[in-house]
Amino acid sequence: MPMLLGKKVGMTQVYDDAGRLLPVTVIQAGPCVVTQIKSPQADGYVSVQLGFEDVKKSRFKKPQTGHAAKAGTTCKKFAREMRIAEGGSCEYKLGDTLTVSVFENTSYVDVVGVSKGKGFTGVMKRHGFRGFPDSHGTERKHRAPGSISSFASNAGRGAGPKRGKRMAGHAGNRRCTTKNHKLVAVDTKENLLVVKGPVPGAAGGYCIVRTAQKQ
Repeated sequence: MPMLLGKKVGMTQVYDDAGRLLPVTVIQAGPCVVTQIKSPQADGYVSVQLGFEDVKKSRFKKPQTGHAAKAGTTCKKFAREMRIAEGGSCEYKLGDTLTVSVFENTSYVDVVGVSKGKGFTGVMKRHGFRGFPDSHGTERKHRAPGSISSFASNAGRGAGPKRGKRMAGHAGNRRCTTKNHKLVAVDTKENLLVVKGPVPGAAGGYCIVRTAQKQ
């Protein structure tokens, strides 16, 4: 399953063959270097580790430098593993470079990224609560969560509320996956992918692009 590491450039609009205006996201995907290959004998499973975007030489660290030197490359800012199914074999070698050309025969992709952080928010913004009535009698409580009472008690397991209870808290800034983005264009010269629709994260954020698993 082809996979590349990349960076979200931003959103724009393009026209398709039928003249319809499509909202698209531009992703700089690769080039990615194979920095490590894991084997069942040494690690218990098969995977390929990819690295994307060079680190400034002044910020090199000795462990990272030694790890990258085995692949004949430099330290990378963003590194992730591409796991291969059990029983499968790896077709790459240390130091190989992957570009957007791996997606030339792909129609749909999944994008994994970290969503934008919203800070500390209330239940209406975080969970979509309706809030209190706006009619006569409600005073300064319109956006309150209401009584949690027994819904949050964790009897027999401690005094705290149940895990997963929907309350105010930190919203966003979580890893999430958006699926089945249509791959509109592949620019092999500039290493760009143009996918239909929005993807997680802010412009400049790192992401993982892979062939869609469920179409």
